[in-house]
Amino acid sequence: MSYLLRLVVPDRPGLLGAVATALGVAGIDIVSVDVLERGGGVAVDDVVVDLPRDRLPDSLITVAQTVPGVQVEALRPFHGPLDTHRELDLLEALARAAEGTQVKLLAAELPRVFHSGWAAVVRADGETLAASDAAPGFEGVPLPWLPLSSPLLLPSEDDWLPERWREMAIEMMAAPFGDPDTAVVLGRSGGPVYRRSELLRLTHLTGIASTVAHLPPL
Repeated sequence: MSYLLRLVVPDRPGLLGAVATALGVAGIDIVSVDVLERGGGVAVDDVVVDLPRDRLPDSLITVAQTVPGVQVEALRPFHGPLDTHRELDLLEALARAAEGTQVKLLAAELPRVFHSGWAAVVRADGETLAASDAAPGFEGVPLPWLPLSSPLLLPSEDDWLPERWREMAIEMMAAPFGDPDTAVVLGRSGGPVYRRSELLRLTHLTGIASTVAHLPPL
């Protein structure tokens, strides 16, 4: 079983290596590492690991935090390795896709790029243009943040969220897509929260994708 560990570690040489060593000694294999942010003396890293069948997920937290200064921000099951090249693969696929299918392809593939639970392309009038598997229904849900002129983090405690979504602790982020009344929304239940670096990546990717899909510029 693979798990995604989001770690906050002191930004000092050798700290991530010390975590890798601790995991290795415990028989836990690291599949991939993605450095999300650096600043203020700390780094935020997403680490995907393979956990042996005889180990409990909580043991990952215990092992990681044996390294002084390391904090586990989130732990959740994960399917598929982190791969930043997926962004380029997605853009190439959009360029090859038949006209009229690009938006559906974007919604289907974005969760893999951002290791999220789902993605949807929604409009201010409540219409869902496309959605991946597991995306919640936006019909009838007020979206007070639309129109959207700039990217936005949508925390799980926001007042506009339906009660069930808050109970599921759905973290979201959104970026305008083609015009201010249309947005790409990504979400994951139970965290980890989206970081500003992820929001910037989404904004950059959707900007290019809207051009590839021949949508009108913002």
